[in-house]
Amino acid sequence: MGFAAILRGMGGRIAFASLGCAKALVDSEQLMARLRALGYEFVSRYEDADLAIVNTCGFITPAIEESLEAIGEAMEGVGKVVATGCLGARPGVIEKAHPNVLSITGPEAYDEVLEAVMRVLPPDRDPKTALVPGRVPLTPRHYAYLKIAEGCDNRCSFCIIPQLRGAQRSRTAAEVLAEAARLVASGTRELLVIAQDTVAYGRDLRYAKSEWAGRQWAARISELVRGLSELGVWVRLHYVYPYPEVDDLVGLMAEGLLLPYLDVPLQHASPSVLRAMRRPGGAEDHLERIARWRKTVPDLTIRSTFIVGFPGESESDFELLLDFLREARLDRVGVFPYSAVEGAAANEYPGAVPEEVKQERYDRVMALQAEISAERMRARIGQALEVIVDGPAETPGVYLARTKGDSPGVDGVVYLRGDGIKAGERYLVRVSGADTYDLFAEVVRPLPWRTPLASK
Repeated sequence: MGFAAILRGMGGRIAFASLGCAKALVDSEQLMARLRALGYEFVSRYEDADLAIVNTCGFITPAIEESLEAIGEAMEGVGKVVATGCLGARPGVIEKAHPNVLSITGPEAYDEVLEAVMRVLPPDRDPKTALVPGRVPLTPRHYAYLKIAEGCDNRCSFCIIPQLRGAQRSRTAAEVLAEAARLVASGTRELLVIAQDTVAYGRDLRYAKSEWAGRQWAARISELVRGLSELGVWVRLHYVYPYPEVDDLVGLMAEGLLLPYLDVPLQHASPSVLRAMRRPGGAEDHLERIARWRKTVPDLTIRSTFIVGFPGESESDFELLLDFLREARLDRVGVFPYSAVEGAAANEYPGAVPEEVKQERYDRVMALQAEISAERMRARIGQALEVIVDGPAETPGVYLARTKGDSPGVDGVVYLRGDGIKAGERYLVRVSGADTYDLFAEVVRPLPWRTPLASK
């Protein structure tokens, strides 16, 4: 995904491109806030800029290619480019493709980026411009990503995130809750909680307590969710590693404190492939846990991602994955052909799967999941659902909305008709139609947001 923004200032004009995941988006918001505090102006076109910043992604090969292409476009459009982000942690990759970039830094290197910018564009020293919030929002006003930790302690054999972003570093509960309260006060109605591994939140802090709103809060994901729930808005968790603690989160969903949405990257169903990936579980374990979760929360939406063509994946391994998907009937599935990323342990594994086989397996999984998704969407016709509105659709009189089971940008949408519909508001709707991934509905009545307990 890519984002840009237009702001006004006096320190010089910067074009900003943000690539990759929601965690990188939050980094971009924080970096842009610091630049705006120094008086810089952000423009949406390279030809209007004095300098460009590209916040890169380096997770998989397609992301690396997209980042290098974005840097190339910035070089062609501006000529002066600062590259930062995950791919910046491997500067040789960028230098080889674009030797004339001004500076290359890794993720969260805010001070280094500021120094590189100021060497080329002197900042505005007017102190009035320093009175800015801690983030420049790159999402619609009614939802925001809330990053609770950086880095990762897992050692999945296909991933290099620990090399790019380091070990896990959690924020204190007080810091997270204070930021969430500020976001809600500014109009946010949905908090999307993110980290590389949200369930591991606070382990590096030994779950230390900190004070917010006159109470002590442990840096533990279940307690953090309870605190966030008091703000009176939707709370959605992403990137939930399949630890046993997930059962506790499902319990919070049953209490209505957390949206019934589980984004859990299972990655495969074959025990042998999962062992090679250094991931837990297998088809039998996955199915048992999914059945237990659905028993606790009948309206639970489960989203997961899977890798096909992992080194050593046999046809029987792949068939086991298909059988698992047929039985699990997951709501949302993302599939990725295995991509060898420099530095990943799996690159050295024997049994490389040919590219044409990877693609064939990808196509088969996507075709199966399309059938499953269409079936699950059709089952919702006639149901009354709660949605949040994101804004108008391209078709006049139609609005884009999302159910509790749809996260922005990665899941389906609800095409909504009705009178007086407003972005950021909740509505009870009646589903009138469905396609493979999306729903069609009419408004029944608006649903007010409840008064945040924390403000009482």
